[in-house]
Amino acid sequence: MSDLTPPAVILDKSQMAENIGAVARVMANFGLTDLRLVTPRDGWPQERAWATASGADWVLEGVRVFDSVAEAIADLNTVFATTARPRETRQPVRTPREASRVLYDDTASGLKTGLLFGGERAGLETTDIALCAGIVTIPIDPKHHSLNLAQAVAINAYEWRTLILDAPPPRFRETEAPASNALLVGMYEHLEEELENGGFFYPPEKKRSMSQNLRVMLGRAAFTEQEVATMRGAIHALAKGRGRVLAKLAAERAAKGAAPSGKPE
Repeated sequence: MSDLTPPAVILDKSQMAENIGAVARVMANFGLTDLRLVTPRDGWPQERAWATASGADWVLEGVRVFDSVAEAIADLNTVFATTARPRETRQPVRTPREASRVLYDDTASGLKTGLLFGGERAGLETTDIALCAGIVTIPIDPKHHSLNLAQAVAINAYEWRTLILDAPPPRFRETEAPASNALLVGMYEHLEEELENGGFFYPPEKKRSMSQNLRVMLGRAAFTEQEVATMRGAIHALAKGRGRVLAKLAAERAAKGAAPSGKPE
């Protein structure tokens, strides 16, 4: 199974070129090649990254840059967010070893996978974590829970590598594959647009948290492409039905306004 495509590594809002280079180095150590950057602070390319990559030039030369996490993971089916901080989202939480097993099985089934890492200072936004299939947390000693970015990538990459070199046969998926993140985000946005039109997001200041909760809840269902299409058809039908009701009410009001009052001129 050594020809399996390794997970993509996505770095969100990375701050230092040296850290990007160090990540590229450990990715090369463990056979990962697909490095994606989301709005790096100092832009890209950055010469200092090559100095700390220790010759892992092919990883840096293949870097792709995106404007958002949603765009960076759009073509992926299974993405885990790596974070050490407790989150309010109700998503599965796994160790790197457990997550690597899921990624290994999904990759063997022909799916595209990835690991999302936050910036050095602020970590990941909860709204971006909500786009992922779950959370990966490294079980480090609580007395000193500080890991730098390259260390976090290295631990996850190592667990992937151990499965490639010495693993039981993959558990092939018996059901349809989950939809890509691009299809899921399209469904989320479609639903949120119609809910907005229907006045669901009230009060307005709670829209972000309500939207996030909806995405996490729907994400746990692991929609297939067909299920996404069915869901969007249902949303469209509900919205169209609401339009018919509103049109009927408008017509009734217009008819009442045009009816003679029965009073003399």
